[in-house]
Amino acid sequence: MADDPDKDPERNRLTARAGRFASVGVSAAGAAASAGFSALFGGDAADKQIAAAMKAALGRTKGPLMKVAQMMATIPDFLPPEFAEEFSKLQMNAPSMGWPFVQRRMRGELGPEWETKFQSFEREAVAAASLGQVHRAVLPDGRAVACKLQYPEMASAVESDIGQMQGIIGLVKRMNRLVDPTEMGLEIADRLREELDYAREARHIALYRLMLAERPDIRPPEPVPELSTKRLLTMSWLEGRPLRTFLDADQETRNRIATLLFHAWWGPMARFGVIHGDPHLGNYTFPEDAASLNLLDFGCVRIFPPRFVQGVINLYRALDANDLDAVKRAYEDWGFGGLNDGAVEALTVWARFIYGPMLEDRVRRVAEGVSPGMYGRREVIDVKTRLAEHGPVTIPREFVFMDRAAIGLGAAFLHLDAEMNFKRLFEAQIEQFELEAVAARQASALAAVGLAADALSG
Repeated sequence: MADDPDKDPERNRLTARAGRFASVGVSAAGAAASAGFSALFGGDAADKQIAAAMKAALGRTKGPLMKVAQMMATIPDFLPPEFAEEFSKLQMNAPSMGWPFVQRRMRGELGPEWETKFQSFEREAVAAASLGQVHRAVLPDGRAVACKLQYPEMASAVESDIGQMQGIIGLVKRMNRLVDPTEMGLEIADRLREELDYAREARHIALYRLMLAERPDIRPPEPVPELSTKRLLTMSWLEGRPLRTFLDADQETRNRIATLLFHAWWGPMARFGVIHGDPHLGNYTFPEDAASLNLLDFGCVRIFPPRFVQGVINLYRALDANDLDAVKRAYEDWGFGGLNDGAVEALTVWARFIYGPMLEDRVRRVAEGVSPGMYGRREVIDVKTRLAEHGPVTIPREFVFMDRAAIGLGAAFLHLDAEMNFKRLFEAQIEQFELEAVAARQASALAAVGLAADALSG
């Protein structure tokens, strides 16, 4: 489970929360007034100008609400396509904070003599996101490291912005009764709170290093515990080029990159019940020959109960056999309850889309005739149309980041224009699956890295 909010001194600073609520509330309220919330999730939601206005307003708030909006954009069926497209842009161009902030944060986390712990420390951030920024540094022994610093008052900001998100979710429930997003909101809130805890992220990295120990071609960074705290994460620097710089590479290189992405995601899922929940393309870098993958940013990691992994595999096998009774049982394993036959058929439209590439024993692209940003949107419309007659359904928490990551992975394959036999890749991952073995393997791995059994959220 996520940490108890009452135990974090930054999280409950009344002045910080009040100030954040005021700034966010004014921005969001102004956008709502200009757009008309009744139109936002209703019949007029196709107006891209309204979507752009909302994106601009949320972008001005910065921080976690911007991240929440970006998360919503990558979860199918949470937002209309136009809003999903606009909100997804919020992940880019986050401004970094200046040197005075860096000095205060480093002094607060490592003490007044913090600079003596480094041979060098670059003043300019090499990357900035919604919750923190990254600086490159060199240790006294010559090792290059990345120092991830959390912005000030982020815990208070997160709690305030989660409250704003709950208001949006309440609106969605009133305007769109086909899908109940309550559990989705709880899931996002828990994952966002976890992202604040850099000590937990360090344990996530250690978990991935353990799970991928037999894959030297997939490399997570190595944490530096003595230079890490709850709000400062120091880890080895992994040199590499961003994925986007390989989009014009030859087909063989692009296929190799896509295969590495597939293994980095499905290997931990099939063997340990763990996924890397942030599909952003910036979380992958590669050496010049693209022979290996650097896996970055472990703030959003989802650890599933092993029976959920069983459900994922059972759904694949049921779809492969066209066994609708087994499909329904698999949905129940996922946490969907009280489904009638019509709702099962509606959900199966989505399931066949997600699993589609893995149901055909041939070399193919993950999808044809669709841009990465619109991947899955047509199918969402079809599902909504069917649920209008057979719904509503409540989306279980465990579905949220599984689906988000799967869509992100598919979009990466589209960016790469990769051509692979997805069925054979997937079968190789699950051919030795045993529920008891996954449970034992997961428990051992979590214990080894200091993640308690309650890490299985939800």
